Amino acid sequence: MAGVEDGSFKAFQREASHSVLCCVEMASDRIEAVKLSRIAVDGLDATEKLLNMLEGVAVDAVILGGITFAGFNIIDPRIIHQETNAPVIVYSGEKPDNDAMFLALKKHFEDWMARWRIVERLGGVHEAVSRPGEPPVYFEVVGGSARWAEEVLRSSALICRIPEPVRVAGLIARGVSRPAC
Repeated sequence: MAGVEDGSFKAFQREASHSVLCCVEMASDRIEAVKLSRIAVDGLDATEKLLNMLEGVAVDAVILGGITFAGFNIIDPRIIHQETNAPVIVYSGEKPDNDAMFLALKKHFEDWMARWRIVERLGGVHEAVSRPGEPPVYFEVVGGSARWAEEVLRSSALICRIPEPVRVAGLIARGVSRPAC
């Protein structure tokens, strides 16, 4: 299983800015590989960069820590699924607000329609409890059933409700992208 998350970045800069995209391959609770790539804040390169990181890797699932990375650099789960044959789960700890995303894309991006199409094609948002006693998580799935994705989220929530590959990827990405003090 692979988890994907981004690092820190400075939003609203006039000059080009980048962030780190981290992909962590895990087998149960064991880290098998960590791959890092640089992606543009609000760019359109995250899908391609993730495909490069997944090249030659056989995983049974890819869990994205959301659909947007480094601002509004949107990963297209359908392309990831088509190119890798791995089902893709788009995980969120909060219920996605697609209306707010639509308005933000429309307001800030000339190519908002292309970006919105990726989000729109995901389909319905599902809700599940990945760990007893914790708040629900939300997800969309491409290439698998909602029931299958819910089981993947439950089995990968080892320490908290966040899927362990996504949690570890987030820790690494934020750690290597933290600005110097």
